[in-house]
Amino acid sequence: MADIYIRGGFVVTMDSRRRVIRNGAVAIEDGAIRAVGKREELDKSYRYYSDVVIDARHDIIMPGLINTHVHLAQGLLRACADYLSLIPWLRDRIWPLQGNYKPDEALASAQLVVTEMIKSGTTTFLETGMVGRYGPDKIIEFVHASGMRAAIARHVMDLAGYAEYENMLHEGLIETGEESMRDTIRLYNKYHGKDNRIWIWFGPRTPGAVSIELYKEISERAKELKTGITMHLAEVREDREYIAKSFGKKPIEFANSVGLTGPNVVLVHVVWIDPGEIEILAKTKTNVSYNPSSNSKLASGIAPVAEMVKTGVNVALGTDGAPSNNSYDLVREMKLAALMQVLKTMDPASIRAEDVLEMTTVNGAKALMIDHLVGSIEVGKRADIIVVNAWKPHLKPYNNPVSHLVYSAMGSDVKHSIIDGKLVMYNRRILTFDEDEILEKAEKAAYNLYSRIGICKEPDSTWSFI
Repeated sequence: MADIYIRGGFVVTMDSRRRVIRNGAVAIEDGAIRAVGKREELDKSYRYYSDVVIDARHDIIMPGLINTHVHLAQGLLRACADYLSLIPWLRDRIWPLQGNYKPDEALASAQLVVTEMIKSGTTTFLETGMVGRYGPDKIIEFVHASGMRAAIARHVMDLAGYAEYENMLHEGLIETGEESMRDTIRLYNKYHGKDNRIWIWFGPRTPGAVSIELYKEISERAKELKTGITMHLAEVREDREYIAKSFGKKPIEFANSVGLTGPNVVLVHVVWIDPGEIEILAKTKTNVSYNPSSNSKLASGIAPVAEMVKTGVNVALGTDGAPSNNSYDLVREMKLAALMQVLKTMDPASIRAEDVLEMTTVNGAKALMIDHLVGSIEVGKRADIIVVNAWKPHLKPYNNPVSHLVYSAMGSDVKHSIIDGKLVMYNRRILTFDEDEILEKAEKAAYNLYSRIGICKEPDSTWSFI
């Protein structure tokens, strides 16, 4: 007897043997994976003895995707900052908008992002940094109610700069070290470990916004609380130059010197690093979140991911936010993740489809320190599973699901999503909240925000909108 039985199609297990089972099946009971194997064998025990039976004969069954870099507060900012590099993008558009958020607008943004992620196959994500003005409690409670799994970082800071640009941070986002640290601990005590689906992390801002003393305190507290740290680092050339000038170190050397390396750390972007720094990442078992769309759109550069993978660094995948990617579709991100490395190395085999699928599943789970729970379809693990509809012209012939998932699929191909053994989306319909209500709220919140601030009120286009 099973609660949910998925039968037919390819099962891309991502288990230690990386088995891909033709005509496979998966049985789910009490939130966990009860059985994985061939359909004809499992049918005997589960086909007629399960509460819900999902016919997946033309589909691909795989672990839910894990997005290791998300900005929930940027959902309303899609198309608000096109054609800009990072510094003016932050200074002139993103931070003024985020620095003027009201809590209900930040919540509407987060709800929109969660909706998009569920619809495109993400089951777990890492939020990079909440601040007090967003009203993080209500956002966290919505994420939990949605059924998703998430590590949610709370920003910690005690300065207001970015790299060499002092006082660049918008006044509406500035917090003291004591204030931001205290609220992180408060959120940790209130939500960390809730139903094994919500974890609270530390989210220090980049060098220029955090003192060395506070970085070290963050490292110590994270170890004490057995939780994680995530931080943007070496995203653009200015980051590398600032760290060299201010501290006499390279970015990863600096991170290592203040305790921001290790298996509980996810460093985001790390575009401007060299082979010696990659060795430090590998030696310290520090995780990296690779965000190719964001790095491309902001002209930040191409992270040396192929070399990281070759050196043994655990690399996972992230989408970043709506204004730097315009999408939270991790399926779509996979193709660019592979192709950008081919372009950087001029070697078409520098990154394989298998490598990219690992980034979005087992590597993401390892980065979030939950690989004992999720990331693969194995007996005993929690049932975070998506079903991808392969009865599509762009996914035919039905011969290599690994290649198809990376190079051909889209988030809209995801048909069903199961998180912790519960159906969260069935036949493209979200079951845990009213999607239309979320979309309506997002439209109203965006209109109110743009009208109040005067940014993004009209499309940034060379064409005439009449």
